[in-house]
Amino acid sequence: MSLLGEIERKGLAADRGVLRLVTAGSVDDGKSTLIGRLLYDSRAILQDQLDALERASQRRGAAEIDLSLLTDGLEAEREQGITIDVAYRYFATVRRKFIIADAPGHEQYTRNMATGASTADAAVLLVDVRKRMVEQTRRHLLLARLLGVRHAIVFANKMDLVGYSQAIFAAVRDEVLAFAAPLGFTTLEVLPGSALRGDMVVTRGPELDWFDGPTLLERLESLESAADDALSGPLRLPVQLASRPQGDSARSYLGRIESGAIAVGAEVLVLPAGRRTRVRHLIVQGASREVAVAGDAVSVELADEIDISRGDLIVDAAAAPREARAIEATLVWLDAEPFRPGARYLVQQAGRRTPARIREVRSRRDVHTLEERAADGAIAVNDIVRAALAVQSPIFVDAYEAVRATGAFILIDEATNRTVAAGMVQ
Repeated sequence: MSLLGEIERKGLAADRGVLRLVTAGSVDDGKSTLIGRLLYDSRAILQDQLDALERASQRRGAAEIDLSLLTDGLEAEREQGITIDVAYRYFATVRRKFIIADAPGHEQYTRNMATGASTADAAVLLVDVRKRMVEQTRRHLLLARLLGVRHAIVFANKMDLVGYSQAIFAAVRDEVLAFAAPLGFTTLEVLPGSALRGDMVVTRGPELDWFDGPTLLERLESLESAADDALSGPLRLPVQLASRPQGDSARSYLGRIESGAIAVGAEVLVLPAGRRTRVRHLIVQGASREVAVAGDAVSVELADEIDISRGDLIVDAAAAPREARAIEATLVWLDAEPFRPGARYLVQQAGRRTPARIREVRSRRDVHTLEERAADGAIAVNDIVRAALAVQSPIFVDAYEAVRATGAFILIDEATNRTVAAGMVQ
């Protein structure tokens, strides 16, 4: 029986259905209200939260409950009526569990949206049907795809303010589909609705009886999660800790499986040592296992004595990542200080850290045309650029689209110790 067949037989991947989603869009398009409505109508709000929400709404002079306050958690945000931080919320239905990241809409907080999208399975993008797509809407769609989000749902919001016009919705839908077509989302759908009134969020509204597609919740419940992709990928286990033997116990290596699966008796490759060995013993949550899968925190005992330390990789011997000293990557610049040519940075990738330099800024993404245009060598906050980097010590990478864990990295300024950029290996 194959390893995946063994996983299915033992039900080890049965609880992999948690869907992580990020909401995004331009400011005032209704992201926080949409998520509040989703939580409220799916009965995911506890009574004490509801009481606090009612009091907060009254203090702001609202005639009814302001659902946007469920995610706008910071007092400064509530006073300004905007979302600045990335607010995370958890809820569940009878069919699925969800983790929601509500990202800010202001252009100056694009980097916050990148944080929310970096672990998301799906993106829910809000569009105000009166304004249609604006620059920040395009930026968020592009950024979500660059960060490996494969599924997108565009919620054409505030349909109640245009009389639920089918023609206006069709125009918005066509504009979105035309812009997003080159991005290559696995699935992309456009749904009409009203977050304020609850139309097409959890329940259908009679005014939208001309639309026969799913509600937002119905679509979210049917999407595949990235855990399924991770499970079918090649083994990638970054070592977080090497446990020294005590008494008769053998040395073991601890970490979280980021991709693929590992089984007792399977051949693995240890990097950077380049040594092949076999798995002798596995422990997951204090119990011995024959198989462990992506998402499991595992302790691995190997058949041979190999010098392994934090930051090393245990990988599929038949499908190893590539060794690289030079990488082509897409960078999202996060720091308020612009890029300084010649500056020294640290690349943090899959538990490894090594000095690096940006050798060349090759192009800059245009959020209006999706084309790459010539770069002038400068990079400022929120810029999305393609660059060539040189690293001092070899790192082992996959294309970000194939394996997020070994295809992603961050850049740290050596002088200030600030994280200045997030990178995706091409």
